[in-house]
Amino acid sequence: MTSQPQAQPPADVAADNPAGVPQAEIYPASTQAKPWGRELIFAVVPGKYVGKVIQVNAGHSLSLQYHREKEETISMVTGEALVRYGPAADQLTDATFGPGDTIHLPPGVLHRITAITDVTFVESSTAYPGWREDVVRAEDAYGRTGTSAP
Repeated sequence: MTSQPQAQPPADVAADNPAGVPQAEIYPASTQAKPWGRELIFAVVPGKYVGKVIQVNAGHSLSLQYHREKEETISMVTGEALVRYGPAADQLTDATFGPGDTIHLPPGVLHRITAITDVTFVESSTAYPGWREDVVRAEDAYGRTGTSAP
């Protein structure tokens, strides 16, 4: 009978944990009120990814915005929304999104979500240093144009 080799933890896990056993972490998600609804940030792994659940009240819109470095994927969970996206403000494509509809937004792509009904969507994005401030608002109904204010 031959024995199976034991899997070894990655070096960074072994250095932080002498026993070499990965450790789970439990923490409260942070909630940020927004003028259009709210966002719940449930995951932040620096240098890797951010996970959010975003709720937008019917009739409200996020900014028409783009990101210099941040890359996002958004998937509608509930409700119906108008998603506008494109390379420039005069070259936007409109799409009506419902549950399960998903869009990938590379850096530089202008985009805006307008809730037709109350909507909830999830967003996964990159989490390089400065990701919270990486928003360029071309238009905003709440006086935040040109800022990275929440």
